[in-house]
Amino acid sequence: MTAPQWDVVVIGAGPAGALAAHQLARQRLRVLLVEKRAFPRWKVCGTCLDGVALRALAGAGLPDLVDHLGGVPLTHLHLGLQHRQLELELPLGRSLSRGRLDLALGEAAVAEGAVWRTGTAATVAGPCPGGREVQLRSGGAAETTSARVVLVATGLGSPGLTPAVGIRRRVQPHSRVGAGCRLETGARSYGRGTIHMAIGRHGYVGLVRTETGATNLAAAFDRDHLIRTGGAAAAAAGVLAEAGFEPVPEAHAAAWLATPALTAQCWPPAAERLLLLGDAASYVEPFTGEGMGWALLGALAAVPLVVQGQHHWSRELERQWVRRYGRLIGSRQRLCRGLAFALRRPGLSRCALAAVERWPALAAPFLHPFDDAGLKSLVPEPCP
Repeated sequence: MTAPQWDVVVIGAGPAGALAAHQLARQRLRVLLVEKRAFPRWKVCGTCLDGVALRALAGAGLPDLVDHLGGVPLTHLHLGLQHRQLELELPLGRSLSRGRLDLALGEAAVAEGAVWRTGTAATVAGPCPGGREVQLRSGGAAETTSARVVLVATGLGSPGLTPAVGIRRRVQPHSRVGAGCRLETGARSYGRGTIHMAIGRHGYVGLVRTETGATNLAAAFDRDHLIRTGGAAAAAAGVLAEAGFEPVPEAHAAAWLATPALTAQCWPPAAERLLLLGDAASYVEPFTGEGMGWALLGALAAVPLVVQGQHHWSRELERQWVRRYGRLIGSRQRLCRGLAFALRRPGLSRCALAAVERWPALAAPFLHPFDDAGLKSLVPEPCP
């Protein structure tokens, strides 16, 4: 019976995992951050950081990170639906490529003392004395390590859990799938500083300029429609035309990537000495940077429970995570789920757009989700 090798193992170095590793390393814990892919890497994502995400980074001690990386200020949201256009002001936002953001967050965790291993796949195994085991695979080599607490932040794909863990992943029937590409040239009509969102009957397409000047295109489509149209490029062209947006011919020659189903949930998001973060816990179709905000906010919310779990783990900590996650993130996801329901119905979505056009304050719950006081209460003070 030996002590766990690590205080915390974090699986997945996206925004949720990397920020959690950063915060826990600031608490002087021994943290191993594991990522199966090499960095930097491009990923299907809207690349938008909303006010929640930016305030979460500030509360984590990284207030200038996005600006130092060249994040593009986002000032407007341009909506297109059934050839009707609407532009709303954004209170706070930035556009930053995931390749640059994720690498910077991982490096920030290392600067605080975390150990970061890329090119390493991980699977959560069973409990061990005082902790939980994690199986690591890198190339042809395999090894087993252990930690007092394990955080899983593996994104939309498989959470890397064995059946014995007791957490099940459920994909919502008829869930849309994501797709995206990056255009280094072209799409000149889609300028900097604006999120352009085209909404169609079978999906939506978002376009935004990143810090390099490239256009990031991220979309969500009905799976059957994606098959019928012959691929993401054709489906995106159809949505843009349906919304009355300018076509993007360059997208037909771009290298598109797809994602698993966008609406899925792992339940419960906790087990013995194990918490799920970010997209690995649950995910629904996001809008205007919501997904990034959920990931970063969840990372901050988990830190106090992980610190408590270093000394004594109990079922109450698991229940606390379920309640905290539901209060902070589950409520926001329910709001987005309701919006997704409306946007799949042409008549209802047309009425909603007309109402927001007449009364812009109706969009406030999506554009102003949290205040500074609510975020500040989640951030623990670093150990001296």
